[in-house]
Amino acid sequence: MTPSNPTPSGELVHVAHDARGVATLTLNDPARFNALGSEMLAALQQALDTLAQDDTLRVLVLAAAGKAFCAGHNLKDMAQHPDLAWYQQLFAQCSRMMLSIHKLPVPVIARVHGMATAAGCQLVAQCDLAVAADCARFATSGIHYGLFCATPSVPLVRNVPPKRAMEMLLTGDFIDAATALQEGLVNRVVPADALDAEVEKLVQSILEKPRAALAMGKALVYSQRELGLEAAYQLAGQTMAVNMMDAAAQEGARAFAEKRKPAWKP
Repeated sequence: MTPSNPTPSGELVHVAHDARGVATLTLNDPARFNALGSEMLAALQQALDTLAQDDTLRVLVLAAAGKAFCAGHNLKDMAQHPDLAWYQQLFAQCSRMMLSIHKLPVPVIARVHGMATAAGCQLVAQCDLAVAADCARFATSGIHYGLFCATPSVPLVRNVPPKRAMEMLLTGDFIDAATALQEGLVNRVVPADALDAEVEKLVQSILEKPRAALAMGKALVYSQRELGLEAAYQLAGQTMAVNMMDAAAQEGARAFAEKRKPAWKP
């Protein structure tokens, strides 16, 4: 869905499905630059919880309506609630939503057409893949207002080299799409009018792979990253052994031996 396309009014999050098992989740609060307030976070959480239970889901595309992808938390709302418990609840709510993307058993692709700042930049970093328009810009800008982007730093330092991440976090300055690509925050950068086509290339490539293998692989990559080398190899070896017992992997091995294309079941 392109940012200019209308989405249902009054619906903070719109989810569209196609027959291939591809869902597009669109942040739909363009007037507030899709800020991650409590209501938006609750709508995102509900949508992600529902998608997590959908056995037909193969890929999730995370998009946004309006000029911006996501401006992060709404500082105006935050200034009106000078209460530690309120802030703790807000950031816990946001962290739970980010972890739901992490735990979703299918690849999640961020479709970034515009500005992504603070927790919006975090949202991009939390997705498994990201495709950006060449006009997109990224920043962890909270420090400009006295707030270090602590929670955005969690996925950011897992995407971007530490010194580059620290520069973003300490200065709050914007980086352009080309720099985001160079630093590893996004996978691909294309002209805005080619954004949907580039996302579709990734979607189509993923759809050609078995769902079970992708689910096991996604979980493994993120789990082993947090382990020491020996434990990571142990977990990876066990994952591959279990993966090989799956019918799709058995068919893939037979197809390789017989020099033919695998005939995977939908």
